[in-house]
Amino acid sequence: MALRKTKRPEKSILASARELIEAEARAVDGLAARLDETFAEAVGAIASCEGRVVVTGMGKAGFLAQRLSALFASLGIASLYLHPAEAAHGDLGRLTDGDLLIALSQSGATEELLRLLPAVRGLGIAVVALTGRADSPLGRAASHALSTGAIDEDGAWGRVPTASSAALHALGDALALGVARARGISQEKVARLHPGGAMGRATAQVRQVMREGEAVPRVAAEATLARAVAVMTETIGRPGCALAVDRAGRLAGIFTDGDLRRLIERGELDLKARLRAVMSADPVTVSPEARVLEAAQLLRDRRIDQVAVVDRAGRPVGLLDVQDLLAAHFID
Repeated sequence: MALRKTKRPEKSILASARELIEAEARAVDGLAARLDETFAEAVGAIASCEGRVVVTGMGKAGFLAQRLSALFASLGIASLYLHPAEAAHGDLGRLTDGDLLIALSQSGATEELLRLLPAVRGLGIAVVALTGRADSPLGRAASHALSTGAIDEDGAWGRVPTASSAALHALGDALALGVARARGISQEKVARLHPGGAMGRATAQVRQVMREGEAVPRVAAEATLARAVAVMTETIGRPGCALAVDRAGRLAGIFTDGDLRRLIERGELDLKARLRAVMSADPVTVSPEARVLEAAQLLRDRRIDQVAVVDRAGRPVGLLDVQDLLAAHFID
């Protein structure tokens, strides 16, 4: 089957695309100057909400509302999306005491939202509006009205809510992150909600991925080399090293598969020798609270496959192995 040749985009198509992107950029750029005390008050109202942050919107604004609700949830702020039309048919029961409603509508005159507001206010629930005009019906009915202002949509497609959607999107992001800051939500807490993402990896601590318990190959520094090799072989996961400890249980050294091979190559292997005589007496260590990415970089820089994890007293409480970091995608 012959492949159809793809025509090069006409200049008018590229020009239109650039015009659209520039219109969206202007819409978002203009928001910064519009932020005032009303925004800070809205942030304060949401931050002090004792229930959930419920977000609603219709049409394109409805998709933005769903995304905003997901953002709140990802920051550790309890949230749900409420479809305004379904709310009138029983879903209003999803609202409980202490909740707060954020309503999105660029026009501020969305019929489904306006029908919903009297019932919401009847439940004693505060409303924050994200809209194009603070003096719109939605804006006037809300406890706090945040507006994007008049938005010039892209030329020939002026009826399509593109630039205005970008502005509502950005305003919602600013609101959610402002609430997270007001509540003192830490980066670590947010990272715990993103264990599979880049954020989780960036803030993960060594204690979350280290081997511990019976998977840590501890052996007395006074033991024989034969005993150390046995421990390396018998330990769960066969880590390829043994952590030598003194009588107080503090880390005294490390012996690795590489050390064993070098002894064999030099003809110096003596399985009856004491481990302290052949181990590396100044091993690299990390703490359980260290960031995994920093520990991974340490392994790269030192060109080693394992690093002992020690507590403040110098006792080995874990082992970080390069194979575990590869499996968890902390390193490539």
